Amino acid sequence: MACASLVQPAFAVEPFEIRDIRIEGLQRGDPGSVFGALPFRIGDTYSDEKGTAAMRALFATGLFKDVKIEQEGRTVVIVVAERTFISKLYFTGLQEFDKDAILKALKDNGIAPGLPFDDALIDRASQEIKRQYLSRSFYGVTVKTTKTPLERNQIDLTFDVSEGGIAYIEDVRVFGAQTFSEQDLLDMLDLTTSGWLTWYTRSDRYARAKLQGDMEKIRSHYLNNGFLEFDFTSQTPVGITPDKLHTEIDLQIAEGTSYIVDAVRLEGDYLGQEADFRQRVSIRPGQPYRADDVAATVREFMELYGTFGYAFARVEPRPEIDRARGLVTVVLRAEPRQRVAVRRINIAGNTLTRDEVIRRQFRQFESAWYDGRKIKLSRDRVERLGFFTDVIITTEPVADAEDKVDLLLTVVEKPTGSLMLSAGYSNAEQLTLAASVRKDNVFGTGNYLGVDFSTGKYSRSMAVSATDPYFTDDGVSRSVEVYYRTTRPVNSVGSAYQLATPGMAVRFGIPYTETDTIFVGVGAEQMRVGTASGIPNSYFLHVAEFGRNSSGFPLTLGWAREERDNPMAPTKGSYKRINLETSLAGDMRYARLNSQFQQYLPVTRKLTLGLNAEVGAGYGLQGRSYPVFKNFYGGGLGSVRGFEQSSLGNLDVTGAFNGGTRRVNLNSELYFPLPGSGNDKTLRIFAFADAGNVWAENQSMHWGDLRASTGVGLSWISPVGPLKLSYGRPVRYEATDKIQRFQFQIGTAF
Repeated sequence: MACASLVQPAFAVEPFEIRDIRIEGLQRGDPGSVFGALPFRIGDTYSDEKGTAAMRALFATGLFKDVKIEQEGRTVVIVVAERTFISKLYFTGLQEFDKDAILKALKDNGIAPGLPFDDALIDRASQEIKRQYLSRSFYGVTVKTTKTPLERNQIDLTFDVSEGGIAYIEDVRVFGAQTFSEQDLLDMLDLTTSGWLTWYTRSDRYARAKLQGDMEKIRSHYLNNGFLEFDFTSQTPVGITPDKLHTEIDLQIAEGTSYIVDAVRLEGDYLGQEADFRQRVSIRPGQPYRADDVAATVREFMELYGTFGYAFARVEPRPEIDRARGLVTVVLRAEPRQRVAVRRINIAGNTLTRDEVIRRQFRQFESAWYDGRKIKLSRDRVERLGFFTDVIITTEPVADAEDKVDLLLTVVEKPTGSLMLSAGYSNAEQLTLAASVRKDNVFGTGNYLGVDFSTGKYSRSMAVSATDPYFTDDGVSRSVEVYYRTTRPVNSVGSAYQLATPGMAVRFGIPYTETDTIFVGVGAEQMRVGTASGIPNSYFLHVAEFGRNSSGFPLTLGWAREERDNPMAPTKGSYKRINLETSLAGDMRYARLNSQFQQYLPVTRKLTLGLNAEVGAGYGLQGRSYPVFKNFYGGGLGSVRGFEQSSLGNLDVTGAFNGGTRRVNLNSELYFPLPGSGNDKTLRIFAFADAGNVWAENQSMHWGDLRASTGVGLSWISPVGPLKLSYGRPVRYEATDKIQRFQFQIGTAF
């Protein structure tokens, strides 16, 4: 009998032809895993070299802690000692964490059922569980581990967790501040002592990562006010009480001197375009040194280099300090490095969406010079499709080609279809029932198809619509809609009559810049007025002129410019649109003009100011009256909050609100993040101020007629659409106005 060693065989084995291979020692493993690793088979010639190679291969599988190879005649015997494997993990004492969260954290560290076990894993697992608790300020947590051996070389592990208590922050202090008050610095921090809302925000729980972030906020504040040599001098800013239930944070700082920018000097290779680069410098001589301005200038330089094809340009800011004069010269040293072209654009992650739907959004082309501006625009255009939860573009060097790169666009798809059956209640509509089937990315083509049905107290509708965003290869879109709507004016005195509007429309969107689109369309619709019982006087006059069934063939011409960073939850940018609708054929002849302007301004890092202005006017043409059902309405969400929906304007003689032929609507909203929501912009609170009104054709417009209100509200981009709740208080109103302080609606954009 012979035994082969991994280092040196005990004695040489004469080569022989293998007649059989036998495995001994397996308890839970698959013999196939052993045979698959062996470098020989029955009928091969066995040698010491093959034996050594077999042992190396078996150890490399990680399944065995010991391997021996023995010979019995012409039979090779593989004797293995399997490693112990984890069967199950058990936990006791978990309250702060869900078991699945701890299991995931352990799995990420190589500890999970089905994986090999050794004693070193126990300490690693205990440390990982403690780390999870430390991230939530549980500094008194202890972990005890129990091993339970099982048959077939398996083991169960039980972790007994004693959580202890939360280490709340008892005090936060800043020492050494002279230029700024301690309170001003403390107001910048996310970590605080306990307060009336900290049960929700958890800002009174110490965490090392949060403290590091707060320290960087203070550092950035000083660097943005000229203090180039600012630093923290305390080595251990956190003290924990012996019971591990309270912490104190003491931040020792050294402000240094505030420096004024004396000059900005460019060094290096600026491609002969130094004047263009200087125009992008936001660092201002004579002003205090600001780190944010330096970082913004570096980004602008990198972006400009990117437009020339230099994807890996390096721009290094270097301050030259004159301490005697309190001045600093900012030197920007640039090295463009190698100019590169895009060899190939690869797309990953799109299991449903066709490649062409994504590629047609690209403004960076293959075999063209790398252009950072076009790449960013391409990413933004793909993100605006709304088909993906995440869109990332990475640049990958090409082996053996320094002048080429590949782009990899990785997307994470999200469901784009919905089937909805719902009932709801709103102040204006009372009980509403709705059903819809919608698909934004039909069969991965990027097209939209929808069928909607809704019913409420004042309006009912059924509509089928379809949109092809690339009806032509140049990006001209086509939308087709067929609809049937019935309405009943708010506050009408009777309920037996009904207004029905069947119709259809085709509209084309023609983009002529990256942000501008022209819309043209044509449609046909009919106005049907029901029985005369309870009919408002304005509709009675419409019937007298046009009859109970009147038709129109509206033509539409519009323009829109979209420059918001996010149409659903914008924080900056603007949106402008003008739309003209006119009917020159059929019974009704009219022109209807509507324009809107929105501007979003970032007031601070967390506050956003939104402004909205909307003006509309309608006129009858060719001696005919303006159709009453094309009137503008005001009041309620989307207009002047605090007033009942669509209740602004004069009453007709029958007491019905019929809107008017002209409208002015002004809105302002100041958005605040919901405490504890972090950077989530889909859920925000806001304060608002509204003003507006509508005027009939025979009324003169006066600014004194405007109604106005102020209030607060909640904005949420919910799974079923934009949701707004508001509580408004009218500040300019008449005694006859319909006041409604609390209002909510799904689908209101502003």
